[in-house]
Amino acid sequence: FAVLVVVLFALGVGGGPQALSKVAAAVLWVAVLLAGLLSLDTLFRGDAEDGSLEQWLLSPVPLPWLVAVRVFSHWLTTAFPLVLVSPLLAELMQLPRAQLPVLVASLALGTPLLSLLGAVVAALTVGMRRSGILLALLVLPLYVPVLVFGAGSLAAAGRGQDPVGALLMLGAGLLVA
Repeated sequence: FAVLVVVLFALGVGGGPQALSKVAAAVLWVAVLLAGLLSLDTLFRGDAEDGSLEQWLLSPVPLPWLVAVRVFSHWLTTAFPLVLVSPLLAELMQLPRAQLPVLVASLALGTPLLSLLGAVVAALTVGMRRSGILLALLVLPLYVPVLVFGAGSLAAAGRGQDPVGALLMLGAGLLVA
């Protein structure tokens, strides 16, 4: 999905390298955010339907560990491949090569935070049928600061400023989450 969004946006804006490079950071971050949002509804749904969630409560393993493993596996299968492919997507969007380390660092810090924030909302809506729109409405306000700091780190790097402040904010958010 993220690749499709980036390709369609590149086609929609046109082939001008300067036009693409101006919006590359925002487009890459929005594409990753929306791709993660698509799979969020199924994070706990299968476990709720087959009764695994009740077994989690009865298991001797602490519930926070089980949830953390589930969220980590969700991140590993949905967001981590996007972090790995992000240099190719950045090349498609004409992002300057000097900003690639900042892009990968911001995605490496921001995507686990998106998964953790999304897991809270997915857990709240797991018992509801067709909760996709409600889930999106509840989680998008939580995603906005991550998007601002993630794309802001790239914007700062593009202006020649130090992106470490925005990356530290993403890291602090990840630690708190």
